[in-house]
Amino acid sequence: MKITYLGHAAFLLETGGTRILIDPYDEKVGYPVPRLEASVVLVSHEHGDHNNLAMAAGHPRVIRGLTGGKWHSVKETVDGAVVSSVPTYHDPAQGKERGLNTVFIVEAEGLRVVHLGDLGHPLDDATAEAIGRPDVLMVPVGGHYTIDAAQAHGVVARLRPGVVIPMHYKTEVNAGWPIGTVDAFLASARTPRQVGHTVTVEKSAVPRETETWVMRRM
Repeated sequence: MKITYLGHAAFLLETGGTRILIDPYDEKVGYPVPRLEASVVLVSHEHGDHNNLAMAAGHPRVIRGLTGGKWHSVKETVDGAVVSSVPTYHDPAQGKERGLNTVFIVEAEGLRVVHLGDLGHPLDDATAEAIGRPDVLMVPVGGHYTIDAAQAHGVVARLRPGVVIPMHYKTEVNAGWPIGTVDAFLASARTPRQVGHTVTVEKSAVPRETETWVMRRM
């Protein structure tokens, strides 16, 4: 599976002929907004920095984690890739501050890829069990709008992924945002690696012990 980091919380997964775009951002985030061919777009929640469908060219299938302000249970197969969802919250007050959030799980090529969206709280036992053990985990680390670096490490310790990719943190384009940089997460990360903006992951090569891969935006 080929994984490309676009910036913020947006990723493009390519498996076979299927291109899965996750949480496309709008121009308010500060990064250039690319125009990408996509077969499927996954939207974890309905905030502008995660639901900009205009990033996707063509006529992709759109799978939303929320409909009508409520969780939408997802279990769909798209060209051999299985997409499912786990309900979570955008804040530690069961959605009272920022609403609901969806964790998406993409299973393809023997890999289990988990995108936590804007997770805003630690995981309880039931939620962790529903997510399962990821081969690749995309986790927000910036805090304020999501879990922070310390909480992200708690989530990583609970889920025990092979690879963890930090996302949703401060960079030069959003310097005024009240979130932290990736540095606090990396300071306590095990074996962090800079891997560029695109990586190819094979099931046979997934690390046995968790590695942190820092991806550069496209």
